[in-house]
Amino acid sequence: MGAYKYLEELWKKKQSDVLKFVTRVRNWEFRQYSAITRVTRPTRPDKARRLGYKRKQGYVIYRVRVNRGGRKKVAPKGVVDGKPVNEGIHKLKAGRSLRALAEQRAGKALGGLRVLNSYWVGQDGKSKFYEIIMIDPFHTTIRNDPRINWICKDKQKHRECRGLTSAGKKSRGLKVRGHRAKKARPSVRSNWYR
Repeated sequence: MGAYKYLEELWKKKQSDVLKFVTRVRNWEFRQYSAITRVTRPTRPDKARRLGYKRKQGYVIYRVRVNRGGRKKVAPKGVVDGKPVNEGIHKLKAGRSLRALAEQRAGKALGGLRVLNSYWVGQDGKSKFYEIIMIDPFHTTIRNDPRINWICKDKQKHRECRGLTSAGKKSRGLKVRGHRAKKARPSVRSNWYR
């Protein structure tokens, strides 16, 4: 079993004593940094490589901290105008995952970079931590690499805001195929207009 496969199997058992201890120490360390911080190397190199990361110029990793929990409705004094069906304030969930939110915050803070993918690295009672794989579209190494230079095109700008990353496609229902997803393509709204 190679090193990356060993790491992969280790991360699959998150309740093991080894990973419990490591994540507890790491989460303490993650909390000391700002909400968006650059890291020199991925915390999970096996996962990062599976999602497209290469240890070469032009690839950057940023760790993002987002608050956990559902999304409470903003309603002054608890007054929600309209039908009773919409009067809920608590127990509401966001349409997009916290991972997609983390990608969006990283993309907004670092407008010159493109978001490739992301993965979970830890969580505590208050926050979740994700590492975002970002790419510099103006770096010569990236522009000359035929396997990744598709991300340099103008239409890939802020792909995380338009649901084009893996996390964004999941919230759009595009990870499901076949007869269960007839109404999800090309999007729920455009399908409704048909």
